[in-house]
Order: sequence, then C-alpha cells, then structure tokens
Amino acid sequence: MADELLSPKQVRASYGFREQTLAQWRWMGQGPDYIKTSPGRSGRIKYKRSAIEAWLDAQTVRTGGAAA
Repeated sequence: MADELLSPKQVRASYGFREQTLAQWRWMGQGPDYIKTSPGRSGRIKYKRSAIEAWLDAQTVRTGGAAA
C-alpha cells in the first residue's frame, strides 16, 4: 500500500500544525521531511504520513530519562 501524501492543509487537520508553521520549518531546515513537486515558488508541497509520524517519534521525550 502506498504511503498517504498530505497537503499542508491536511497536515493541519490531522496533526494541528499550521500551514505557516510548516512553511517556517521548511525555510529553517527543520520539521518533517517533505516533497516538493517542482522547483520554485509554484511547487506544491506534500508530506508523507510516515515522515510526519517518524518526525513526531523523534521529538518524543521519554519520561524517567535525562532532563528535557
């Protein structure tokens, strides 16, 4: 089964991250990996659901370990 591709608007609906926050993270080289369909400002941005889930897992702070 193919990995679901989400637009920034769909990411907001599913995970609560605003489109502007996602854009800022892309500009800063942070946040989840993304796909840009063509170069330049006209390129559409898509996120693989698995990339978002992996990024969230990497951000998870485990309790009982080192101080956050």
